[in-house]
Amino acid sequence: MNEQQVALIKATVPVLKENGVLLTSYFYERMFKHNPELKHVFNMGNQKSGKQQTALAMAVLAYAENIENPSVLMGVVDHIGHKHTSLDIRPEHYQIVGNHLISSIKEVLGEGATDELLEAWTIAYNQLAAIMSGHEAHIYDDKVKKSGGWTGWRPFTVKDRVNESEEITSFYLYPTDGGKIAEHLPGQYISVRLFLPELDLLQPRQYSVSNSPNGEYYRISVKKEKGSTHPDGMISNRLHDHVQVGDTIELSSPSGNFVLQNKEEGQPQVFISGGIGQTPLLAMVEDLIFNKNTDQPIVWVHGCRNERVHAFKNRLRELSAANSAFQNHLFYEQQEAENGNIKCGIVDLQQIEDKILLEDANYYLCGPAGFIRKQYEYLKQAGVDPSSIHFEEFGPASFSLN
Repeated sequence: MNEQQVALIKATVPVLKENGVLLTSYFYERMFKHNPELKHVFNMGNQKSGKQQTALAMAVLAYAENIENPSVLMGVVDHIGHKHTSLDIRPEHYQIVGNHLISSIKEVLGEGATDELLEAWTIAYNQLAAIMSGHEAHIYDDKVKKSGGWTGWRPFTVKDRVNESEEITSFYLYPTDGGKIAEHLPGQYISVRLFLPELDLLQPRQYSVSNSPNGEYYRISVKKEKGSTHPDGMISNRLHDHVQVGDTIELSSPSGNFVLQNKEEGQPQVFISGGIGQTPLLAMVEDLIFNKNTDQPIVWVHGCRNERVHAFKNRLRELSAANSAFQNHLFYEQQEAENGNIKCGIVDLQQIEDKILLEDANYYLCGPAGFIRKQYEYLKQAGVDPSSIHFEEFGPASFSLN
């Protein structure tokens, strides 16, 4: 890009800050109208909630702000790249998206979309697409290099389903072809693709692998969304209500960069979750205790409504029995009195700060956006280096803290 084109891109930053979601909403509506086949690729729940439009607006804004040095966005590129490869996004999809994005800029801005501006954004988008698809090519390559690795969609058989609580059920998924499976990194997720009769669409959803690597199966633990008719809850509810032992579903291979950070032996690891957010963290703790047999301090903090909806209670007892360095702290919102390691109310790290504020510790946060932000701010104010705080928000990223 020449200097004039860079200046044109940067001049659109105020417009993107004010009207970015309007632009991306128009873009998605246009794209699905002209390419309805992409409704089978995109999560229509995130479309209905507006999360995807907001996430794209934030990404476009960040790219425009850093157009002179897009390398600073490589962390975001890697995060999005894992999401895309989990959904089997390919280079040809970027061409479709680019055509609709440039057309949307032209149609939304009207007379403000000069030929020079459209040319600058076309060049900028093609540059971004090359960065993204190039990075994703490496991720795809890494997937097929793994023993048992694959790309695209692969059939798996449900060999067991276990009720973990009143709301959460685990599904044990084995490859239908009898072959090997790629070992996931604890904390990673897989995409599940099911046909939704309500929408008359194939729909993908991502679920954390809730067990440590074992070479045989993946376990996902899914919360039933009671009374939900929103597309976001339809896949989870279909798994609960219709997918039985012996059924076949399609999976993509493990993806994600929210994984264990264990650079120094003996480094304390602190896991803080809300609700279903415990699933990737459970895989990490299982790996530390059963696969790595570590004696480093491990602190588990989890919050949910009450004991009835608390999944994996027995597994936590097994982890405590297997490793004396494992600490288990629970918060129940509907609890009248403290009972042993169970405290009343929502997760309040200040109540257990002497247990969690450990020197050189890594912190892992997972749960709803508001939950993550609250715990992150507390840890930062308590003096924890932000580079030691790792978090995963389920769904499209709606904020950036680091």
